Amino acid sequence: MNNHEKIQDYLSQIKLLLDRHELPDTPAHTQNRLELQKVLEKLAPEGIARVLEELSTDEQQIIWQFVPDSIKEEILLEVEDSIRVELLFEVTPQIQSRKIRVFDLHEGRLRQIPIETREDLAGAKPIWIDLVTPEDNELAWTGEVFGVELPDPRELTDLETSARFYVEDNGEVHLHSDFLLDREDESRNVMVAFILKGGTLFSIRNEELPVFRLQRLRARAQSGYVTEAKDVLLDLYAADVEYSANALEDVYSELEAVGKQVYGTNMTDEESAKILASIAEEEDLNGRIRRNVRDTRRALSFLMRGKFLSEAQYEDVREILRDIESLDGHTAFLFNKINFLMDAIVGFVNINQNKVIKQLTIISIIFMPLNFLAGVGGMSEYTMMTQRIPWPVSYLIFTVAMVLVGWITYIALRYFGNRKLKSNPAAIRKVL
Repeated sequence: MNNHEKIQDYLSQIKLLLDRHELPDTPAHTQNRLELQKVLEKLAPEGIARVLEELSTDEQQIIWQFVPDSIKEEILLEVEDSIRVELLFEVTPQIQSRKIRVFDLHEGRLRQIPIETREDLAGAKPIWIDLVTPEDNELAWTGEVFGVELPDPRELTDLETSARFYVEDNGEVHLHSDFLLDREDESRNVMVAFILKGGTLFSIRNEELPVFRLQRLRARAQSGYVTEAKDVLLDLYAADVEYSANALEDVYSELEAVGKQVYGTNMTDEESAKILASIAEEEDLNGRIRRNVRDTRRALSFLMRGKFLSEAQYEDVREILRDIESLDGHTAFLFNKINFLMDAIVGFVNINQNKVIKQLTIISIIFMPLNFLAGVGGMSEYTMMTQRIPWPVSYLIFTVAMVLVGWITYIALRYFGNRKLKSNPAAIRKVL
């Protein structure tokens, strides 16, 4: 049995286990979960990635819960981009009322502390507190416990650069940065507020982001990945740049597919309209990526100028800035490619319109002598000249003459047009 057949066999077993709808907290339900976990343990990360690609979104979320954190990142590198985004887009369970995630360091790894009450938060010694759409009372008592004034995530809007990055008199470092959210049905930048105070990083935002999910996954899986709050902040910026690079790869793929359509066939106006809409979406995403990485560069430059970082962190920032420089070149190239494709499509539209105008011109030329003859036939002089001929016969002869004149005119137009093309090879190439 080859590798593909083995994966298909495991996929059948997983689907069978997923189809069993046992009641929670029952022996059958527990047994079902254990069997599902055993099947996943037999698969390598690449095999789990192939299985995830064959499942629905809900089934993917169920399977993802049983995957060990130590191999999740490797699986994310194997799966398709659309599935990666869905897996990283962590949905908060409806039964969870708290929107506060608190993390400390445990044996060199980031560990989430369960928080149910204000006392739990007061007794924690976190390096990172992540707040996603918190309630007003949660925001208030988090600020009171740690002595920091937290902004309302619903009021995080576009700010001037001077208001995005600043240091309070008490030493608090405030940063407001855009983070990219790119899903199949939408693409936008989400504002995130960061506050550094007393060795703790506070992050406040209005919705969940894949970048934050990926950061939590990496820090929990790798020992020594972060050592303090500023490491978490820099890694979030680095993950955002990486996420933007992945989004740029998607733009490349979409534009490559569009380019094949543009260069490979003669497009109708309807097809041109659809392709133009697709290109406009990619242009919008490319612009958001460019804005996002530039905003990240301003934030990192602020941290470097403020001398908040250690020497090792300075080197990390320089590496991130080099990545941003490379992305700037890619976004500029994509802007030029998008403009070229749009010009090419507009050119096709103009060619189609010129064809229609040419056809109308030919018709008007053919009917020009016919209109003249029709005018002559309607004159009284023609009736006088044919008064000895029965009028049905005279008008039949006249009609046949008009048809002959129209046909001769059409043949003459075709002859002179073909003669022009034969004498001009460049024109033939244009037509072809």
